[in-house]
Amino acid sequence: MKRLLVLLSLLFTVNAFAADLPYDTNADAHADVAHALARSKATHTPVLLIFGANWCEDCRALNGDLKTGKNADLMKREFQVVKIDVGNFDHNLDIAKQYGNPIGKGIPAAVIVSPDDKVLYSTKAGELSNARTMNSEGVYGFFKQAIATSKSSR
Repeated sequence: MKRLLVLLSLLFTVNAFAADLPYDTNADAHADVAHALARSKATHTPVLLIFGANWCEDCRALNGDLKTGKNADLMKREFQVVKIDVGNFDHNLDIAKQYGNPIGKGIPAAVIVSPDDKVLYSTKAGELSNARTMNSEGVYGFFKQAIATSKSSR
């Protein structure tokens, strides 16, 4: 009986952890980007592409920060967000390349794209690769600056 309880507990923990993973490894990222661009044209808001992987602690930390408080409000108000899984740097690399290879210096990486699919802003130097040490205020400040930079690029 004890073994059964331990096994059930372990199974529950694994399932709970899997439910919190930010990147859908089975997603069709090309279709997700296309749908976000279509919504972007309709709403006149840019698309935010966030490249990362579930194994990446910084990616999970960034995801957590973006889902709560004023960061969540900022994401909802300013962007059509698409999370793109790069696996072990072996998935969706063609999409990363299409948008200037923002993952070259680490993940998570972000690209802001206009409704007509032009890059307005991109991380190039691993700016988010230390997301777990940035805290929610640092993440908010980063994206507010990225928004300002992208608006001057329009």
